[in-house]
Amino acid sequence: MAAPYDLNDDSVVVIIGSGAGGGTLGNELAQKGIDVVILEAGNRIEYEDFINDEWDSFAQLSWGDPRTASGEWRVAKDFPGLPAWIVKAVGGTTTHWAGASLRFQEHEFRTLTHYGKVEGANLLDWPLTLAELEPYYAKAEDKMGVTRTNGIEGLPGNNNFKIMKAGADKLGYKECHTGNMAINSDFRDDRMACQQTGFCFQGCKWGAKWSTLYTEIPKGEETGKLEVRPNSHVVRIEHDDSGKVTGVVYADKDGKLQEQKARVVCVAGNSIESPRLLLNSASAKFPDGLANSSGQVGKNYMRHTTGTVYAIFDKPVHFYRGTTMAGIVRDEARHDPSRGFVGGYELETLALGIPFMAAFLNPGGWGRGFTTALDHYDHLAGMWIVGEDMPQEQNAIRLHPTLKDQYGMPVADVWFTDHPNDIAMRNHAYRQGAAIYDAVGATRTMPTPPYPSTHNLGTNRMSEKASDGVVNKHGQTHDIQNLFVSDGSQFTTGGAENPTLTIVTLAIRQADYIAGEMAAKNI
Repeated sequence: MAAPYDLNDDSVVVIIGSGAGGGTLGNELAQKGIDVVILEAGNRIEYEDFINDEWDSFAQLSWGDPRTASGEWRVAKDFPGLPAWIVKAVGGTTTHWAGASLRFQEHEFRTLTHYGKVEGANLLDWPLTLAELEPYYAKAEDKMGVTRTNGIEGLPGNNNFKIMKAGADKLGYKECHTGNMAINSDFRDDRMACQQTGFCFQGCKWGAKWSTLYTEIPKGEETGKLEVRPNSHVVRIEHDDSGKVTGVVYADKDGKLQEQKARVVCVAGNSIESPRLLLNSASAKFPDGLANSSGQVGKNYMRHTTGTVYAIFDKPVHFYRGTTMAGIVRDEARHDPSRGFVGGYELETLALGIPFMAAFLNPGGWGRGFTTALDHYDHLAGMWIVGEDMPQEQNAIRLHPTLKDQYGMPVADVWFTDHPNDIAMRNHAYRQGAAIYDAVGATRTMPTPPYPSTHNLGTNRMSEKASDGVVNKHGQTHDIQNLFVSDGSQFTTGGAENPTLTIVTLAIRQADYIAGEMAAKNI
């Protein structure tokens, strides 16, 4: 393990956040012999300490710092203090994620070209293509042990999947299987195979699911070039008179402010905290926040078009047995405007435990319809909709005008309103999900509104032109050469696919770029 780096050591790369982007980037740089300090706001909770109980686990892992939600989305009404369900711990949301690992489709990197100008949407082509990313996607799939790649077998299908598959077959869907999952189907990478426990969202107690907590981070630490500092909540990024970033101010475990000097700073705090940090780092030189000459920091917040369809069957299903996300239908992920919307969506199996079903099924809406659904809990099947939502400039992470966190910094207000395209897509997905279950004899189907977002994207988006976004195709900010963004906030558009594989892919590629630029003394 690396000896702690000195606070005044200005040769280190400082990475803020230890999740899919930050944790991967930290390991990749350490493997290249570069000194790295990862600052993580949360605790280090090793996988044997995860709790297989939904509420206790939520308290153990979730980002519970104050935030507000506004706009017209359901979450602002139902969960105003919890706009996002993400993790504050070493490993970030890779401890909580379900494991779905899908490549973006070629057209999703060129949405403005393919979809045309969509009214009210701020569409932009990525400055990257699928062809450019393919070698890095291959590295990420191998690193993460994604099933159905590299000769790795798919996971077994549970009852929830078998129902989905039978209905999908009846509807004529062709691409339905147990998914491309970063969950070991066999012993691999010194980690055991999936034990089908069913608490994937609560952190995998077996280490079968890929998480930077017990893959990338320990490997990086073994090089002696990576130090992870938990309970280090970054409050602002400092710069010199020339505008170059020089260090990061953070509150340590005792709440005392420390400054870690840096040669390069990489922000990987999720699409809510990353723009908040850039905005909170405003100065006389950068009055609108760091890297914000375009005014796009915090803008174009995307969370995917989501929703859930549950169905009750005559016979028991026990849908909570096996992996949380045990199967997928991909046929609707295509771009086909004849359906009444641009872009596409995936249907993925989902099972929540009784505590979360009670909280999320119909927030605030009790009564017979609701209680009979819970009474039939063991007869339920469920699937989650995840689709491409439209970037809109109005959807944004803003600094709250009055509410401050425990360190005196303005908290994030998450403002979101669905685009008409999002609503048309969700309604189509509700109908198709219900049709899958009806085709195999469901006695009742229940479309359920979106939950607090786990896929948070955009807000520091990639762009060819500095005036259109925040970072270039390497995640390097247009304004400040030694400041990078390394998480899902750099996504130009969201695609229909779960984002983690693409975040890891971009981090592997970014590490090559940073190492090259450091060697050339450009940064």
